Amino acid sequence: MSSLTDTISQLLVVQKYLYQIGCPFLMFIGTVSCIINLIVFTQKNLRRSPCTIYFIAYNIMNFLYIYTALLTLVVTAGYRIDLTMYNLAICRLRLYVTILFNCLSPFYLVLASIDRVFITSPNAHTRQRSTHRFAYMCIGIGTLFWSLFHTHLLITSTIVQIAPNTFLCTLQPGFETTFGGYYSLLEQILSFSSLIILGLWSIKNIRNSARRITDIPHLSMTGRTLENRAHSTSAKDRQLIFMLLMDVIIYALFSFVFAIFLMYQQITQYHIKSNQQVQIENIIRYLCLFITGIPFCISCYANLIVSKTFRNEVKKVIFRQ
Repeated sequence: MSSLTDTISQLLVVQKYLYQIGCPFLMFIGTVSCIINLIVFTQKNLRRSPCTIYFIAYNIMNFLYIYTALLTLVVTAGYRIDLTMYNLAICRLRLYVTILFNCLSPFYLVLASIDRVFITSPNAHTRQRSTHRFAYMCIGIGTLFWSLFHTHLLITSTIVQIAPNTFLCTLQPGFETTFGGYYSLLEQILSFSSLIILGLWSIKNIRNSARRITDIPHLSMTGRTLENRAHSTSAKDRQLIFMLLMDVIIYALFSFVFAIFLMYQQITQYHIKSNQQVQIENIIRYLCLFITGIPFCISCYANLIVSKTFRNEVKKVIFRQ
C-alpha cells in the first residue's frame, strides 16, 4: 500500500509539471500555429476557395479551445486553483465551452471534407455546390445547432467529490454520465469515420479526373490550355486535401486516447473503487486531456510539411513578397 501511495505521489508531481511547463508550451506553439494558419488562409491566393473558409473557422475554434480548455487545465492541474470547486455556474460554463469547442473543431473538418468531395466531383452540378455562400450557411447553421444541442450541460453539470479533498466538475451521476460518455465516444468514432471516408472519396475523384484527361487523344491547343487549367486546379485541390487529411490523421491519433478512457469509465462505472484507484484514474484523465489538446495546436506545422503551396504562402507573409 505504501508503494502504491508513493507511486501516486510521483504521478501527481509529473502531472503538476506537465501542466505547469508542458501545457503552457503547448499553448504557445498552438497560438503561433493558429495565427499563422489564419494569416495564410486569408491570403488572396487561397481565400478564393470555399474550403479555406472552413479552415479559418477550424483555426478560430482551435484558438478558442486553447484559451478556454487548456488554460483552465493549466490553472487547475498545474497550480491547483480550481474555481469550479466553489462555483457551480463556472463549473457548468467551463464544461459547456470545452465540450462545445471540442465538438465544433472536427465538425468544421467534416464540412471542409464535404467541400473537397463537391469540388472534385466529376458532376458539374455537384461542383457548383462548393460556394462561399454555402460555406457560410453551413458554418452558421451548424454552429447554432451544436451550441443549442449542448445547452443541457449548463443545467446537468455538477460538482462531484470523487476522493477525499478531490472534486470534479462533471455530469450528474446516473443517466447523464452514461449518456455523456457514450455520446462522446460515438462522436469520436463518427467524426473519424466521416473524415476518413470523405478524404478518400476526394482523392478518388482527383485520380479519376486525372485519368480522364490522360485518356483524351490528340488534344488541340485549346484542349491543352484546358488541360493546364485542370491540372492547376487539381494541384490546388490536392494541396488542400493533403492538409485536410493530415489534420484528420492528427485528430484521430490523439483524440481516440480520451475515447478509450471514456469507454473504460463506462465499463467500470458501477464498480466499487478504492481511493487510490480513483486518484490514478483522475491522473490518467488529466493526461488524456493533455493529449487531446495536441491536435488543436499543431495544424500549422503539419501544413508546412505536406503542402508546398502553404510553405510558399508562409514565405510570402514572412518576407512580405
